[in-house]
Amino acid sequence: MRSIAGGANNASDLGRRLSISKQAAAKVVALLEERGYVARMDDAADSRRKLLVVTPLGHEVMGQGEAIFDDLRAAWARKIGAAALDRLEQDLLVLVGDAAVDLDVPGSTGLEED
Repeated sequence: MRSIAGGANNASDLGRRLSISKQAAAKVVALLEERGYVARMDDAADSRRKLLVVTPLGHEVMGQGEAIFDDLRAAWARKIGAAALDRLEQDLLVLVGDAAVDLDVPGSTGLEED
């Protein structure tokens, strides 16, 4: 959903952002649409085309997921200490290198080519 919120407005775009096939992306879209997390809207520029958008429910679910991750990160910091967690994150960035996932960039998979 983050990729769709970030501009992947069709299955092809979503597939490219997630490094999966268009068919796999279409299955993901169908499931998200079935659950009410995304919807298809008319494209003002091309009446034959439908664009994907994240619904209010989808945004709510993403917010809940972010809150859960924040809680997990806080628990990890309590367990090993904030400094150790910061070092761990830095070490993981070194291991991942240029393929780092930027959680602040919707749709970032860390697999994009520069």
